[in-house]
Amino acid sequence: MPEAAPPPRNPVLEPGERLAEILFGLIMVMSFTGSLSVATADRGEVRVMLIAAFGCNIAWGLIDAIMFVMARLNGRGGDRKTVLAVKRARSHAEARALIRDNLPPLVSGELTDEMTDRIRQRIAELPLESTAPPVARDDLRGAFSVFLIVVASTFPVILPFVFMSDLASAMRVSNAIGLAMLALIGHAYGRASGFSPWWTAGAMVILGAALVALTIALGG
Repeated sequence: MPEAAPPPRNPVLEPGERLAEILFGLIMVMSFTGSLSVATADRGEVRVMLIAAFGCNIAWGLIDAIMFVMARLNGRGGDRKTVLAVKRARSHAEARALIRDNLPPLVSGELTDEMTDRIRQRIAELPLESTAPPVARDDLRGAFSVFLIVVASTFPVILPFVFMSDLASAMRVSNAIGLAMLALIGHAYGRASGFSPWWTAGAMVILGAALVALTIALGG
């Protein structure tokens, strides 16, 4: 008898989460590169900009990694509270309402009372741990992935300043890379979310450019 294939491993980060992290890192680094003045900046200012952009995305990656772990813990804590509320429901109708409230509307609208009662019964049989959910290995893997994605998004935009001596040319290439990445992120997001990929690509370029301009303006 052939051995059964192991169940597929769920990805640590969903596609939307990965795209969002790339977008955040990209906007941060483009706000630094966009603040350079081609007419007056020298190599010393370029070096300072590169260090600042890289350091900012390291800090941003660490913050996002911590927030990722906190969000995972909060989600599992919310699930635990829902299970407890269903177990303590004073009637089947109250339990059904709790279950439906915690499901997407498209799903909850299709559930009959009989189907919801089967879910309630399964929840009632679940053991409930008395302690808060601990940090799991996948939480740490996800946090590390978030950090790497944010930091890695720095390099495509800053590499032209490293390898090109002409600042104006480096700026044009860097901006082109940044806009191309925004378009690719938008296209991928559209495919993942069911929207038109080309529409979301254009919208992402416009939105990303606007956010970069706003960040530069607010940063003085």
